[in-house]
Amino acid sequence: MEPALQAYLAEHRDRHLEEIKEFVRIPSISASTEHKPDMIRAAEWLAEALRKAGLEHVEVLSTAGHPVVYADWLHAPGQPTALIYGHYDVQPADPLDQWDTPPFEPVIRDGKLYGRGATDDKAQLYTHVKTVEAYLQTIGKLPVNVKFCIEGEEEIASPSLPAFLEQQAERLQADAIVISDGPMHDVGIPSICYGLRGLCGFQIDIQGPKNDLHSGLYGGGVANPATALVQLLSSMRSENGHIAIEGFYDGVNELSDTERTAFRELHFDDAKQANELAVPELTGEEGYSFLERTTARPTLEINGIYGGYQGEGLKPIVPSTASAKISCRLVDNQEPDQVMKRIEAHIEKYKPAGVTVKVQQTHRGKPFYISPEHPYIQAAARAYEDGFGKTPVYIRSGGSIPIVEVFSKVLGAPVVMMDFGLPGENMHGPNEHFHLENFDKGVATLCRYWQELHGIQNK
Repeated sequence: MEPALQAYLAEHRDRHLEEIKEFVRIPSISASTEHKPDMIRAAEWLAEALRKAGLEHVEVLSTAGHPVVYADWLHAPGQPTALIYGHYDVQPADPLDQWDTPPFEPVIRDGKLYGRGATDDKAQLYTHVKTVEAYLQTIGKLPVNVKFCIEGEEEIASPSLPAFLEQQAERLQADAIVISDGPMHDVGIPSICYGLRGLCGFQIDIQGPKNDLHSGLYGGGVANPATALVQLLSSMRSENGHIAIEGFYDGVNELSDTERTAFRELHFDDAKQANELAVPELTGEEGYSFLERTTARPTLEINGIYGGYQGEGLKPIVPSTASAKISCRLVDNQEPDQVMKRIEAHIEKYKPAGVTVKVQQTHRGKPFYISPEHPYIQAAARAYEDGFGKTPVYIRSGGSIPIVEVFSKVLGAPVVMMDFGLPGENMHGPNEHFHLENFDKGVATLCRYWQELHGIQNK
């Protein structure tokens, strides 16, 4: 980091931390209508923070839901433009009795900032604000152009953002979208996430007789919906963990030798994981490691099964209905709607006789993937090495953040996920916190990243 930047950040660190605490004090809970005024207050607070940092064209823009905060600095002609995405909304703080200190009265203990939204995403977002401020207040300019697009609905699945992106696509055009909204691999081990799984969720409802029947009088002569459901679900997976739905793996790329080497170099301890989960052993698709199965391979998981008598003791019936909720995690080029069509075709082919089967898709989200060799990803790796003093590892995430793929598709730009949180910071849980060491290292990393992007030809 340039000496002027380093000196400025050191001199103003206490003020920056007090500002983060102000931000965290605002209970910007997007899921609650009661907190709608707080959502407006958080958006306006953030807009003012961006103005003070030296950004221009700062606006609080209306959407169908909570507002989006926009700002930019566009005085680096011929240089790439980075769009910084984050969110100012937070999860509800319940259960309150499990917090050591009130969730919206932030405190610093042992080098950690405690409060709802500390790591998800207010402190991580603020690393970007303070990086820009440091450049503009010392050097007077940035190495690249920057835009901010900060929403208030991430914690409720961003319902208004896709339409907003479509409407504002020209204003938001960028060469890269940069996001800091998740955990690194581990303490002291920075990481770059280059893949997110997509999602296809659905429900199966099986109807048998018009009402529950006496199993002695009718059992063996009438199709049992619960049995039919078990048979149907069993047909979807082979004994070696392979998903047996025709065409399910269309669009899935085999892991390259480089990727598999990267997974091995993470030195994941299967036995430790099994012990922590209190299971005899880890299982799954044959031929893949636990990390590969849970981040880079598609899945089909039964989330819930319903039907028949659930009370105490035995009630010998043939139930009239049975249902299951199922989620599929998708990777690479799998399309959720195409996957759903293949599932429906499989169900039609294998549905047992004597019952009626209804299938309803409930969730959809496309996977996201960017090559670890992309110039903007390699620039991030160099920046992490400078900021953290360690070469980052490359990881995929098993989770789904559908808005990442939407950003990439609508704006036609690569997404670079530069996270500074940690896995144990209780994101969404009681006593959420953020390690302030990673705030300092995060700002240092971003200062270097903008320098690394300077001069890279637009891709």
